[in-house]
Amino acid sequence: MHLLLVTDAWYPQVNGVVRTLEAVTGLISAAGHRVSLITPEGYRTVPMPTYPEIRLALVNPFALSRQIDSLHADSIHIATEGPLGWAARRHCRRNGIAFTTSFHSRFPEMISERLRVPGIEQLASRALRHFHEPASAVLVPTRTVAERLDRQGFGNVRVWTRGVDTAQFRPLASAMFDGLPRPVMLNAGRVAVEKNLDGFLSLDLPGTRVVVGDGPQLAELKARYPDVVFTGYLRGDELACALTAADVFVFPSKTDTFGLVMLEAMSCGVPVAAHPVEGPIDVVTSALVGALDDDLAVAISKALACEREECRRFAAGHSWQRVADMLLENLVPVNADACPLPVAGCPAAS
Repeated sequence: MHLLLVTDAWYPQVNGVVRTLEAVTGLISAAGHRVSLITPEGYRTVPMPTYPEIRLALVNPFALSRQIDSLHADSIHIATEGPLGWAARRHCRRNGIAFTTSFHSRFPEMISERLRVPGIEQLASRALRHFHEPASAVLVPTRTVAERLDRQGFGNVRVWTRGVDTAQFRPLASAMFDGLPRPVMLNAGRVAVEKNLDGFLSLDLPGTRVVVGDGPQLAELKARYPDVVFTGYLRGDELACALTAADVFVFPSKTDTFGLVMLEAMSCGVPVAAHPVEGPIDVVTSALVGALDDDLAVAISKALACEREECRRFAAGHSWQRVADMLLENLVPVNADACPLPVAGCPAAS
C-alpha cells in the first residue's frame, strides 16, 4: 500500500502530534508499506500569529495538487487543519478522492484563550466541522473526544489512540534535580496560555516546580515565578532523565485531547497528577498510576503515593505498533466507491 500523509505539524516543532506521526509512519514503512509525506519542509513559511515558533507553509494549491497527483497514492490521510491540510482537502474534494482526517487539538478553545475575541470560539468550531465533514473517517485520540464530536455533529468519528516508546522513555539514573527541595513536581510541553501552567505554578506547595519546554508564555512565567526551574526544551535521553528525576508529573491542561507526555512520564516510572477532564480521564485510567482531582494540589498529593513500578507497567501496555495498526485499519482507498472497505481489507492494497 502507498499512503500519503499530509501534515502542517512537523519538525522542528516538538509536540505530541509530531511524535505520533513520526512513530506511526516509521512502523508502517517497516511493515513494507510505502509512506509519502507532505510537510512544511521545502515550503516558504510564515510564523503563526501569537505562536511564532510554529511556521505555516505558504501553499500554492495548484502546485500541491500536481504533487498529490504525481504520487499516485492508494490512500490519503490529512492530519492537520493548517494551510497544507486545507489545500489537500480542496484537491480531494474537487477530484472526488476519498480521504481521512485526524482531530488532535481543541483548537477553538485554544484560540479563544489566546485572542479573547467574542464569538471566535464558535467561528472556529464551525470551521473545524466544515473541514472534517467530507472525510470518510475522522480519527480522534480518545472515546471521550469521539463522544463530544458526535454531540457536536461530526460524522464518521473513530478512535485512534496514542502510544509510547518504552525503549526511549525508560527510568534512567539521573542526578538532574539533586539538591533541590523535594518533591520535584514537573511539567513538560508547550509553554503557552492554553496549557494552564498558572494553575500549576501558582500552587503553594512544598518542593520544587520544574517546567520543561518553550513557548510564547515562557518569558512571562519566568518573570512571575522566579522560584520555578525552567529548563527549556529537552529531547531524547535528556528528557527521559528529567522525567525520571521527578517525583510527580503535573498536567494542568484542560484543553488537550490526549496528552501524550503523560504516557511518557509513566513510562519513566513517574505518576501523573491532573484535572478530571478530557484527555487525562482517558489516559490516567488507574489510581495506581496517578490521580485526578478538580483541586490540582489534592491530585499531586495522591499521585505522590503511587508506586513507580506500576506506572512503568501501565505504560508498557500502550505500544506504538497498536497505534500504527489502528491507522491502517481506518484508512480508505482513494477510489472508495470501487472498494468501500478499509485499505487493510481492500484487494488492491494487498
